[in-house]
Formats: sequence, structure tokens, C-alpha cells
Amino acid sequence: MRVRSIVMMLVLSVGSMAFAQDEGIRWEDLSDGQRQVLGQLQDDWGALSAERQMRLSKGAERWADMSAEERGQSRDRFDSWRELSDERRQQIRERAQLFRDLPPEEKRRIRKNYRDYRNMNRDRRQQLRDRYRRMTPEQRQILRDRLRDRPRARHKGK
Repeated sequence: MRVRSIVMMLVLSVGSMAFAQDEGIRWEDLSDGQRQVLGQLQDDWGALSAERQMRLSKGAERWADMSAEERGQSRDRFDSWRELSDERRQQIRERAQLFRDLPPEEKRRIRKNYRDYRNMNRDRRQQLRDRYRRMTPEQRQILRDRLRDRPRARHKGK
């Protein structure tokens, strides 16, 4: 009998949490910092989907926690994003989704390659870009396949 009561309480609490998420976030439940960042949305907040409210509240929280320098960098990135064509933004979204769908090990490998590339001196990066641009589409695909399939270096202790 007691176990049934505990199970019922758990079911009800999980159900009420799911219901609350479907309901969204009340404006009053946002922190002062979040409300300040999202102020222009106050009148329309209740009309936004629960998912949109969640994304906006998390973004506002991140923004409120940023330093002035980080906010400036974020504004610069956003301005660059707005200047892109719709087609280019869609292409970036699709590539980002492809990356999110990759296995964790593949993501780590790509991030490492990118860091290695960024740490090269400017002249070396330019040489690599020029060499890649001169390749035919077939040569580029062969290179991508070779990079994807090459044996990974083993770290000591593994």
C-alpha cells in the first residue's frame, strides 16, 4: 500500500512538471536580469510557445552573465549573421545540424583540427586555403575521405 502511494506521488509530480513545461514560463518567474534583457517581449510573452520561452529565458540568462567584452563580441557576431544572405544562413544552419548529429568522437576530432588550423601562422593557413581552392571537387572529396578515415593518434596512457 505504501509503495503504491509513493509511486502515485511520483507520477503526479512528474506529470505536473511536464504540464508546467507545456504551460511555459510565467513572466513573473523570470529573474530580474532575464526580465531586463527580454523587456521588449513582456507584452507578448504569454503568446510565445513554451519552447520559445525556454530558449529565450536561457539566452537572456547567458547574456546577463556575460562581461561587457563578451557582449560586444556577441553583438559583432550577430551583426555579421544579419548581413549574410538568407541562403547562406540556411546553409550554416544545415551544417550546424549535421555537426550536432555527429558522434561525440567525430565532433572532438573536428574541433581539434579546427584548433590546430587556427593555431597555424597566417601564411600557412593561407597556403592551405589556396591549395584547397585549386583542387577539383573530386580531389577535395578524396582529401575529406582521407582525413576522415586516417588512424587517430593515440595519447599516452590510453
